[in-house]
Amino acid sequence: MIKEFKEFIVRGDVLDLAVGVVIGSAFTGIVNQIVEGLITPLIGWIVALITGTSDLDGALSVLDVTPVKGVTFSFGNVVSAIITFLITGFVLFLVVKAANKAKDLRKKEDEEVLDEPTAEQYLSDIRDLLAQQVAEDNGRSTLQAKIEDESNIK
Repeated sequence: MIKEFKEFIVRGDVLDLAVGVVIGSAFTGIVNQIVEGLITPLIGWIVALITGTSDLDGALSVLDVTPVKGVTFSFGNVVSAIITFLITGFVLFLVVKAANKAKDLRKKEDEEVLDEPTAEQYLSDIRDLLAQQVAEDNGRSTLQAKIEDESNIK
Protein backbone atom coordinates (compact mmCIF):
# COMPACT_ATOMS: atom_id res chain seq x y z
CA MET A 1 0.00 0.00 0.00
CA ILE A 2 2.84 2.40 0.78
CA LYS A 3 4.49 1.48 -2.52
CA GLU A 4 1.29 2.32 -4.43
CA PHE A 5 0.98 5.62 -2.56
CA LYS A 6 4.60 6.46 -3.40
CA GLU A 7 3.98 5.73 -7.11
CA PHE A 8 0.86 7.90 -6.99
CA ILE A 9 2.73 10.82 -5.42
CA VAL A 10 5.73 10.54 -7.74
CA ARG A 11 3.58 10.64 -10.89
CA GLY A 12 3.99 13.91 -12.76
CA ASP A 13 0.29 14.76 -12.74
CA VAL A 14 0.09 14.93 -8.96
CA LEU A 15 3.21 17.08 -8.71
CA ASP A 16 1.94 19.40 -11.46
CA LEU A 17 -1.36 19.72 -9.63
CA ALA A 18 0.38 20.54 -6.35
CA VAL A 19 2.50 23.22 -8.02
CA GLY A 20 -0.61 24.63 -9.69
CA VAL A 21 -2.45 24.87 -6.38
CA VAL A 22 0.45 26.67 -4.66
CA ILE A 23 0.93 29.11 -7.54
CA GLY A 24 -2.83 29.63 -7.81
CA SER A 25 -3.16 30.50 -4.14
CA ALA A 26 -0.25 32.94 -4.35
CA PHE A 27 -1.74 34.47 -7.48
CA THR A 28 -5.12 34.84 -5.77
CA GLY A 29 -3.44 37.00 -3.12
CA ILE A 30 -2.08 39.30 -5.84
CA VAL A 31 -5.46 39.56 -7.54
CA ASN A 32 -7.18 40.26 -4.21
CA GLN A 33 -4.80 43.14 -3.54
CA ILE A 34 -5.36 44.56 -7.03
CA VAL A 35 -9.12 44.40 -6.55
CA GLU A 36 -9.03 45.81 -3.01
CA GLY A 37 -6.39 48.45 -3.74
CA LEU A 38 -7.36 49.59 -7.23
CA ILE A 39 -10.68 48.32 -8.56
CA THR A 40 -12.83 48.62 -5.44
CA PRO A 41 -11.73 52.24 -4.79
CA LEU A 42 -12.35 53.02 -8.48
CA ILE A 43 -15.87 51.61 -8.26
CA GLY A 44 -16.37 53.46 -4.96
CA TRP A 45 -15.19 56.69 -6.56
CA ILE A 46 -17.60 56.26 -9.49
CA VAL A 47 -20.47 55.48 -7.10
CA ALA A 48 -19.44 58.47 -4.93
CA LEU A 49 -19.59 60.74 -7.98
CA ILE A 50 -23.06 59.43 -8.81
CA THR A 51 -24.42 59.59 -5.25
CA GLY A 52 -22.60 62.75 -4.22
CA THR A 53 -20.94 61.26 -1.13
CA SER A 54 -17.33 61.98 -0.26
CA ASP A 55 -16.65 58.83 1.79
CA LEU A 56 -15.66 55.80 -0.34
CA ASP A 57 -16.89 53.33 2.27
CA GLY A 58 -20.17 55.20 2.39
CA ALA A 59 -20.36 55.12 -1.40
CA LEU A 60 -19.93 51.34 -1.48
CA SER A 61 -22.42 50.94 1.33
CA VAL A 62 -25.05 52.29 -1.07
CA LEU A 63 -24.98 48.79 -2.55
CA ASP A 64 -25.64 47.24 0.89
CA VAL A 65 -29.20 46.46 1.99
CA THR A 66 -30.34 46.38 5.63
CA PRO A 67 -33.89 45.02 5.77
CA VAL A 68 -33.83 44.63 9.57
CA LYS A 69 -31.60 46.36 12.09
CA GLY A 70 -28.47 44.20 12.58
CA VAL A 71 -28.93 42.26 9.32
CA THR A 72 -26.98 43.67 6.38
CA PHE A 73 -26.61 42.19 2.93
CA SER A 74 -23.23 43.46 1.73
CA PHE A 75 -23.67 43.51 -2.02
CA GLY A 76 -20.55 45.68 -2.30
CA ASN A 77 -18.47 42.77 -1.00
CA VAL A 78 -20.24 40.38 -3.38
CA VAL A 79 -19.49 42.66 -6.34
CA SER A 80 -15.87 42.86 -5.22
CA ALA A 81 -15.67 39.03 -4.98
CA ILE A 82 -17.23 38.62 -8.44
CA ILE A 83 -14.72 41.07 -9.92
CA THR A 84 -11.88 39.19 -8.19
CA PHE A 85 -13.17 35.89 -9.59
CA LEU A 86 -13.48 37.24 -13.13
CA ILE A 87 -9.99 38.77 -13.10
CA THR A 88 -8.46 35.60 -11.65
CA GLY A 89 -10.27 33.43 -14.17
CA PHE A 90 -9.23 35.61 -17.10
CA VAL A 91 -5.57 35.70 -16.10
CA LEU A 92 -5.50 31.95 -15.49
CA PHE A 93 -7.11 31.50 -18.92
CA LEU A 94 -4.26 33.50 -20.44
CA VAL A 95 -1.66 31.46 -18.54
CA VAL A 96 -3.19 28.14 -19.65
CA LYS A 97 -3.48 29.40 -23.23
CA ALA A 98 0.22 30.37 -23.25
CA ALA A 99 1.18 27.01 -21.71
CA ASN A 100 -0.82 25.11 -24.33
CA LYS A 101 0.80 27.14 -27.10
CA ALA A 102 4.25 26.35 -25.73
CA LYS A 103 3.29 22.69 -25.50
CA ASP A 104 2.11 22.70 -29.13
CA LEU A 105 5.38 24.32 -30.23
CA ARG A 106 7.31 21.61 -28.40
CA LYS A 107 5.24 18.93 -30.14
CA LYS A 108 5.95 20.50 -33.54
CA GLU A 109 9.67 20.52 -32.78
CA ASP A 110 9.47 16.85 -31.80
CA GLU A 111 7.62 16.05 -35.04
CA GLU A 112 10.28 17.87 -37.07
CA VAL A 113 12.96 15.80 -35.36
CA LEU A 114 11.04 12.64 -36.21
CA ASP A 115 10.87 13.61 -39.90
CA GLU A 116 14.67 13.47 -40.26
CA PRO A 117 15.86 10.37 -42.14
CA THR A 118 17.36 7.55 -40.13
CA ALA A 119 20.59 5.71 -40.86
CA GLU A 120 18.60 2.81 -42.27
CA GLN A 121 16.86 5.15 -44.70
CA TYR A 122 20.21 6.55 -45.83
CA LEU A 123 21.60 3.05 -46.33
CA SER A 124 18.56 1.95 -48.32
CA ASP A 125 18.89 5.07 -50.54
CA ILE A 126 22.57 4.27 -51.13
CA ARG A 127 21.69 0.65 -51.98
CA ASP A 128 19.05 1.81 -54.47
CA LEU A 129 21.46 4.27 -56.10
CA LEU A 130 24.18 1.63 -56.40
CA ALA A 131 21.72 -0.85 -57.90
CA GLN A 132 20.60 1.79 -60.40
CA GLN A 133 24.20 2.62 -61.28
CA VAL A 134 25.06 -1.06 -61.81
CA ALA A 135 22.01 -1.47 -64.04
CA GLU A 136 23.03 1.55 -66.09
CA ASP A 137 26.61 0.28 -66.39
CA ASN A 138 25.34 -3.11 -67.54
CA GLY A 139 23.12 -1.36 -70.09
CA ARG A 140 26.11 0.56 -71.47
CA SER A 141 28.19 -2.59 -71.75
CA THR A 142 25.46 -4.30 -73.72
CA LEU A 143 25.07 -1.28 -75.98
CA GLN A 144 28.80 -1.01 -76.47
CA ALA A 145 28.93 -4.72 -77.33
CA LYS A 146 26.24 -4.23 -79.95
CA ILE A 147 28.14 -1.31 -81.48
CA GLU A 148 31.35 -3.34 -81.58
CA ASP A 149 29.49 -6.26 -83.15
CA GLU A 150 28.06 -3.99 -85.82
CA SER A 151 31.42 -2.46 -86.57
CA ASN A 152 33.03 -5.90 -86.85
CA ILE A 153 30.39 -6.98 -89.33
CA LYS A 154 31.12 -4.05 -91.61
